[in-house]
Amino acid sequence: MIKKILLTPFQKFIKTESLAGILLFGATIIALIWANSGYGASYESLWQYKIGISFQEFELKKPLILWINDGLMAIFFFVIGLELKRELLIGEINTVKKAAFPFIAALGGVIVPVALYLFLNKNPDTVKGWGIPMATDIAFALAILSTLGKRVPLSLKIFLTAFAIIDDIAAVLVIAIFYSVNINWLFILYGIILIVLLGLLYYKHKFSLDIGLVLAVIIWFLFLKSGIHPTIAGVLLAFTIPIKRKLKIKSFSESLTSISNTIVKVSDDDENHLLAKDEMKSIDNLDALTSEVRSPLQHLEKKLHSWISYLILPLFAFANAGVVISTNYDFNFSLMTTIAVSLLVGKFIGVALFSYLGIKFNLTELPSGVTFKQILGVSAIAGVGFTMSIFIANLAFGSDLISVNSAKVGIIIGSIISGILGYSILRLSSKSEPTTK
Repeated sequence: MIKKILLTPFQKFIKTESLAGILLFGATIIALIWANSGYGASYESLWQYKIGISFQEFELKKPLILWINDGLMAIFFFVIGLELKRELLIGEINTVKKAAFPFIAALGGVIVPVALYLFLNKNPDTVKGWGIPMATDIAFALAILSTLGKRVPLSLKIFLTAFAIIDDIAAVLVIAIFYSVNINWLFILYGIILIVLLGLLYYKHKFSLDIGLVLAVIIWFLFLKSGIHPTIAGVLLAFTIPIKRKLKIKSFSESLTSISNTIVKVSDDDENHLLAKDEMKSIDNLDALTSEVRSPLQHLEKKLHSWISYLILPLFAFANAGVVISTNYDFNFSLMTTIAVSLLVGKFIGVALFSYLGIKFNLTELPSGVTFKQILGVSAIAGVGFTMSIFIANLAFGSDLISVNSAKVGIIIGSIISGILGYSILRLSSKSEPTTK
């Protein structure tokens, strides 16, 4: 029973991510079809349409695609930050022993693809794309695993999630350090001061979503104007959100019983009557009590996760995956091939080799119920680097549309082959468990 209670939230997480992967795939296909149809010009003009606000001497207008990539994706990175904080404090990587195996696997999954990209790349103009094959797309990866059903154990999915989260940490650091230009340190200082003040406010007093939302917008704007990508503000803001509850479950239960008894005492049997003063007071007390027993971090993560999975990430894919594929269109085939190979071969060798070395030197051990053949399957799936890879490609090549589009095609090709290879390995190396009633 206890095991079931502990695993249910993670199983729900996997289910959400799996459906998100399907939506991502669908959005990608629609974007590719639209961009390569007779209406391709309307696809491009849609995302370049400028919207924003302006008054007196202030103006903030951006193309729609940048509102998605700089604005909505900041919310995505905020949720990543919440997940990172939770995992570091109470999750699958909150101790050295728990983190060792996915950490070493993730280390290989970062080092080898980057090294392979730098080795294969012969053009100085495209060397800055080295960060593209770093990260695994957790939504796509879990969607692939979900199609295998009971052929793969839950512990394998936990391993995949843990090393993908560590991948995300590396990607966030790389974006902050290597893909930020013309930095205005004064704006960054202002933003960090506000983040620290917000953290102190939450720590010393009480979590306030209203105050946090107002300051978050200001901090996002400061980072936007600073030269550091504004999505980094999302990660930093996430670490200000408290994880601890103000009220323990026992105290909550006692207070809940008291409020419930009060409501029963002052209420009558007429279902349609207006609430009496005492009833309204008791219900208000119930609202306050509920907010105090919830973990702000856990509550925000839960509320935002569906928005991220079902709206923001599919919208990001829809806006960014529409690459025109034509013999009349210029592509950098060398860059395309380098990225595809770095994702497919680099991720596979990196994750598999470092996992093997960790076990060989007794630094780690295989998760319960997992075979090394299954680790090979996950190592291949790690090459599915869709969302974060496209995001970094946009940052790396900016207005160089030939390189951006070539990178996107390479990412799509490498991700598709990696997904098919990983699925095939897991399908062959895992046996379906009989259904128990």
